[in-house]
Amino acid sequence: MESKLSLTEFRTRLVNNTEIGSLKETLGQVRVFPIVGKPKSFYGLFDDKSFRLTTNSATSSTPYIINGKYKNINNTLKVDYVVELNNKFQLLWTRYFPIVCIIAINIFFLFFARGLRRASTIVNLFLLFMAFYSRWKEGKKRKNLEEKFLRIFEIK
Repeated sequence: MESKLSLTEFRTRLVNNTEIGSLKETLGQVRVFPIVGKPKSFYGLFDDKSFRLTTNSATSSTPYIINGKYKNINNTLKVDYVVELNNKFQLLWTRYFPIVCIIAINIFFLFFARGLRRASTIVNLFLLFMAFYSRWKEGKKRKNLEEKFLRIFEIK
């Protein structure tokens, strides 16, 4: 993809919009030592050719990162990036944990609470709602991260 910015403007925006820090210095999805002050849009590392960025939020972060490279070709800035999960365990957790939880709850109601049929239906509906909501929310976080990146760095 191409950016409307020059190479120096792109690097300046990287510096101005990125809080420097390793993506491995996180506990779960919340950074350990967030810097106090005006928050910058992204958190991560970058150099003269590549970048690894995620959203800069201590409360509502995303497990997705933008991993990419950039270079100047014929006075146009070419940016190649991909939005991916920071940790593959998070993918397994968000996709399969709700299914395992539904199966475990149903086994409990089947063997230990035979008379609570109505309660099992309510619990199953709640767990299904939570499973779909969590998948939708993670997809929305991914989309918002990519849109913010494209907007700030004027990539088309």
